[in-house]
Amino acid sequence: MSSTATTSTISSAAFVDRRAVIDWLGIAPFTIFALLFLIAPTIYLVAGAFLTPEGAFTLQNIADLFTPTILSAYWVSIKVSVASALGGGIIGFFLAWAIVFGGLPSWIRHGLLTFSGVASNFAGVPLAFAFLATLGRTGLVTVFLRNWFDFNLYSTGFNLLSFLGLTITYMYFQIPLMVLILTPALDGMKKEWREAASILGATNRQYWRMVAFPILWPSLLGTTLLLFANAFGAIATAFALTGSSLNIVPILLYAQIRGDVLHNANLGYALALGMIVITGVSNIIYIMLRMRAERWQK
Repeated sequence: MSSTATTSTISSAAFVDRRAVIDWLGIAPFTIFALLFLIAPTIYLVAGAFLTPEGAFTLQNIADLFTPTILSAYWVSIKVSVASALGGGIIGFFLAWAIVFGGLPSWIRHGLLTFSGVASNFAGVPLAFAFLATLGRTGLVTVFLRNWFDFNLYSTGFNLLSFLGLTITYMYFQIPLMVLILTPALDGMKKEWREAASILGATNRQYWRMVAFPILWPSLLGTTLLLFANAFGAIATAFALTGSSLNIVPILLYAQIRGDVLHNANLGYALALGMIVITGVSNIIYIMLRMRAERWQK
């Protein structure tokens, strides 16, 4: 009897060990991918930010981040990111609200969510070309307004290759990203909360001001920070749309590493380190706020 129990225990332990090995093998490809293409490059550029081209330790690259040109690039990048995050957040919130509470047919909800999933990943050269073909000087909308309404969009001072133009372009993928992240938070609003507020005599405005918004506020603020980080690190769309005409950090970083006359790759690493710090802080705050929002909704 004892021998049978011992054999059963050994078999169970072997089965558990095999399951553990299979589980680890399952996550091995992702772990290797993350190490090779995320963690190792990050460690490399962080180390390079404190080195000279000859390999000696220096703080000059960090000090150069505070020169007027680089500070201006950071400031422009922050302004574009804030503007597109706020614009995308506000429009995305009302669109998500319409999807969840607007009484739309289910096929419209599914269609909007599907489109948001596609549009939130539509960036880079294709997005820049789409906006140039739409709002460029000879774009479809520009020509339509000029020929049919005798309105020259560019006579108002609008320029697609500018701060405003880049912000509008970024909002194309910021709005659907806000919809995708915020829709589950709105779905998590319990009907009992509204019913309890109505029983206590609260109006719809009071419900949203005193119940819904305090609960949704961490999700709203956290998602807006995520949109900020998303825009701050974007380079392909900005470079394809404006080239070097707009002084933002990703383009300046690209110039330092690949095509700048001075070609100071280590300064480029320092620029990337500054971007990592800013986006990292944004993402950490987003995660903290999301955890708080999830606790509220439980």
